[in-house]
Amino acid sequence: MKYPLLYPTLIALALGNFSHTHAAGLPTLQEVTVSSGAQDLTGIADSASEGTVTAKQLANRPLLRPAEVLETIPGMVVTQHSGDGKANQYFLRGFNLDHGSDFATHLMGMPVNMVSHAHGQGYMDLNFLMPELIGNLKYRKGVYAADDGDFVTAGSARIDYLRQLDTSFVDLGLGQNNYRRLLAAGGQSFGEINLLGAIEVVGNDGPWDQPENLKKNNGMLRLTSGTTANGFSLTGMAYQADWKATEHVPERAITSGEIGRYGALLPNDGGKTHRYSLSGDWAQTNANGASKLNLYVIDYGLNLFSGPSGYISGPQGDQHEQADERTIWGGQASQSWFLGPNWKDTELVAGLQYRHDLISSVGLYATENRQRTKTVREDRIDQSTISVFFDARTQWTHWLRTNLGLRRDQIRAQSNALAGEFNMSNGGTADAGQTSPKLSMVLGPFDLLGQTEFYGNWGYGYHSNDARGATARINPQDGMATDAVPLIVKAKGSEIGMRATPLRGWNSNLSLWQMSLASELVFIGDQGITEPKGASQRHGLEWSNYITPADGWIIDADLALSQALFKQANPDNGGRHVPNAIPLTASLGLTSDNGGPWFGGLRLRYLGAYALEETATQKSTPFWMANLKAGYRFSPKLQLTLDVLNLFNKKANDIEYWGGACTRNETLGGTCNGGIDGRLMHPLEPRTLRVGLRIAY
Repeated sequence: MKYPLLYPTLIALALGNFSHTHAAGLPTLQEVTVSSGAQDLTGIADSASEGTVTAKQLANRPLLRPAEVLETIPGMVVTQHSGDGKANQYFLRGFNLDHGSDFATHLMGMPVNMVSHAHGQGYMDLNFLMPELIGNLKYRKGVYAADDGDFVTAGSARIDYLRQLDTSFVDLGLGQNNYRRLLAAGGQSFGEINLLGAIEVVGNDGPWDQPENLKKNNGMLRLTSGTTANGFSLTGMAYQADWKATEHVPERAITSGEIGRYGALLPNDGGKTHRYSLSGDWAQTNANGASKLNLYVIDYGLNLFSGPSGYISGPQGDQHEQADERTIWGGQASQSWFLGPNWKDTELVAGLQYRHDLISSVGLYATENRQRTKTVREDRIDQSTISVFFDARTQWTHWLRTNLGLRRDQIRAQSNALAGEFNMSNGGTADAGQTSPKLSMVLGPFDLLGQTEFYGNWGYGYHSNDARGATARINPQDGMATDAVPLIVKAKGSEIGMRATPLRGWNSNLSLWQMSLASELVFIGDQGITEPKGASQRHGLEWSNYITPADGWIIDADLALSQALFKQANPDNGGRHVPNAIPLTASLGLTSDNGGPWFGGLRLRYLGAYALEETATQKSTPFWMANLKAGYRFSPKLQLTLDVLNLFNKKANDIEYWGGACTRNETLGGTCNGGIDGRLMHPLEPRTLRVGLRIAY
């Protein structure tokens, strides 16, 4: 590692207990909090589809993977089609978000999505998250917030780690398939200064015939003072992982008996990755306004080896490597002005954002057993985005408030070809900009179903395309001429919604939304090209409920319906369905923790059948599954937990695709013929038991 984990380890294990305090900052209209009182809505919000998830809600949630904390966002689905070191697959609002192309996530102000990434545009790897340290997760859906920029079409999440710990602790976890985990976190206060450190070490083989041999090391050191409204923080993080992966495989390879249900087509897929970062933020709030500043620098790298098509090219296999090395720096500054009752309690906000990606090398290589045999393409990219945004939130009357926003983004990318037989003619400069107006209107609260507010939202947003696609002239695979694609793809969305408290302890949100996207253009990292997909239209309905029937009990129930269609039919098959857009998801969760000896949580999730190709003739198999967490406190400083993941041992698929691939037997038997279209799948992991022991000190 470039930055050793020694210091966070010593901090985590050596620091003792300290008292947890809360310093109250002045409230602002941006703050969204959860309340269960009969006369309280779920905070001051600009839409029915935004909210905050607290550490309390996450504490008793059974998780197979760190990124599953995003499933606390109503309607969000997190799956995997490869190893645990690779970014997850995400689904929301009729979007197959792939690895993050239309959903933006920030951690402590740092962007997680990667532009012009080796594997796919917007790649969002959250495997470095330590869920136990999350203080809150604020989410929004749609394109209605002025401070949301690139990749925010389906929505966004902003995650913040705790600024203090109630108690220092060590978590020890053991489970089936050689799962083991150590998390040690500790903190100490020195007057107004708080120091927090954590170290995580994880290993896992998984249920796969080819053991995953996951090795993950993760560390964090944080210095804070005050609150997010009045205070500062400085955070250093270091993460690295390496693993072997079992990719998705043709279903026929399993049914024919060529491989087992948890088998792999190719050996030694997988990879290694790292993420080192330093970030800081400062805020000051008074009666006249608020000033905020955030800065960050990130060192990121990935070497990913995959063979999703099996043996199309021959008995040596189709494994390739996607490599990415970059440094990212940037930040955000904003100023708010509270204008007072003479100006209808208007809050004005002006902000500036900047991000620069210096990608020293991003490449695609043909490999055999992780050894490079050919360079398809290798490029160097400089990409920068500068953005300004403005907000005006006004309380016109006690029952009407509005939020008028305006955002301007300007992207400049310079791509230089470094290697590749057909790639050297590619490269150049691409510039693009977009102005995005946004409007939110809130009516209420009214004494209807308890307290009720109604929302109307409208706005423009965008996601960027890969700089290599925006400067392309030649297909790097075969040397054929190709057309460059736009650097920015425009999105337009609108929504109406309602938030209500029908009964004491019950918050209910309902929203009806639509979204149009100018193009589904995506960079296909497996081929090194950008593939046009056409313009699309989506609409849907979401209903989410958060219920606290008694002290220590939380029930959440969510339902999401959506439809995603291309505006023009596919000329090859006449179909209009957007593949892998999930039309129906539902979830139900129950957690209990009243401070006594027993605590835990149960979660059920349902995924409806989705189209695998444009005609929807081929569909996935719908399924539901359940996860359970049960815990017992022997004392305030000693507790034992049991996680049962996939409680009922459902034999379903985490993800399904439709595409071309060849098994080894098909290639050797001469029946491959350039690939056989069929169902590709990656199975759910079977029922898995994990035991955890927490020792506080």
